[in-house]
This record gives sequence, structure tokens and C-alpha cells, in this order.
Amino acid sequence: MATRWDDTQAPKGDDYDERWQHLAATGQNIHGEADLVETLLHDHGGQRVLDAGCGTGRVALELRRRGFAVVGVDADDTMLATARRNGPDVAWVLADLTTLDHHVDSEFDLALLAGNVMIFVDPGTEDAVLAQLAERLTPGGLLVAGFSLRDDRLTLADYDRLAARNGFDLHARWSTWDREPFDADSADYAVSVHRRR
Repeated sequence: MATRWDDTQAPKGDDYDERWQHLAATGQNIHGEADLVETLLHDHGGQRVLDAGCGTGRVALELRRRGFAVVGVDADDTMLATARRNGPDVAWVLADLTTLDHHVDSEFDLALLAGNVMIFVDPGTEDAVLAQLAERLTPGGLLVAGFSLRDDRLTLADYDRLAARNGFDLHARWSTWDREPFDADSADYAVSVHRRR
């Protein structure tokens, strides 16, 4: 289950989690993703969330605290070890996002790809990831992804094309999780919401 994430020097597991705990201790809101998901599900209905590429479970645990039914999936067992310790009552699944059919058979109202997941999957697997998520979403279900815009990674145009090929239409796009307007000429990050047809 190798991904581009494996090749990064980013902190993993508890070390990764510690950064978020420090930000929270300084008074910063570390739950922008959960805030947006809660708003989207309030507006569109639904309670079931698939946190795809959940890492240490920060977002999934906050959504669970707010009353949503959440399943977290990640290919990094070090990250999931922290998630399991922090939330033993949440379903955490060790799996590659291209092979969810072997691990996750539930249906969801929203699939979340936070934390640059789409630019950390192996190049060329993005289409398979979106196909797997489409199969697990209810008709009208939402696909929410946030990732950095970099010249050497997946472009927004390619992401939209792959999303459309897998049955998704663009519903909204912002430059941050707290819904700052998106400007294609200046944005270095995009949060995209697609709806399954």
C-alpha cells in the first residue's frame, strides 16, 4: 500500500498529532474541515461520513463528537495506531483507497478527502480512488476534497475531469475550509465539493 505519503519526511503518528494539539492549545480552530462537513450535511441531509485518508483521525473524531457516523480509512498503520488509541469506538480501516471494495461495504452521504490526500496517492491512481468513493456514496452524496495546488501534482482541471468521469458534478469550490472565495489566478489551495449524480 505504498503512496507518495510514504516518501515524505512529514511527522507520522503521535508526532503528527502533536502539531495539531499545539495549534489547538494556542487557541486556533483546528476543526475547519469538520465545520464545513457539518454545514454541508445540514444543508443536504445525511449523517454517514467516510473519512478517506483519515490519518490520525483528527477530523473523524471531531465529526463523531458532533454526532455523525464516521468510518476512517488510511494506508498508513502508524497514523491509524494513533487514531485507534484516540478513538477506540470508531471504525478505523487499514486500506489503500483504490481497493475499498475489499474493506468497506457501507454506503455514505459524504466522502471526505482532507489533508492533501489526492496529491499523496500514487500518480495514476486518482481515477481509481474517485471510482471507489463514487461506489460508496448515495445518489446525490457529496465528495469533499482539499489539496494544495502545485505544478508537479494533480491539477484542479484534471481532478474535475476525473470527478466528472466518475459521475460527479462540481457543486462548490473555495480556497480554504472556512469558505474563502476561490480565485484561480492566486489560490494555492482548493476545497472542492462535488455531488454524485
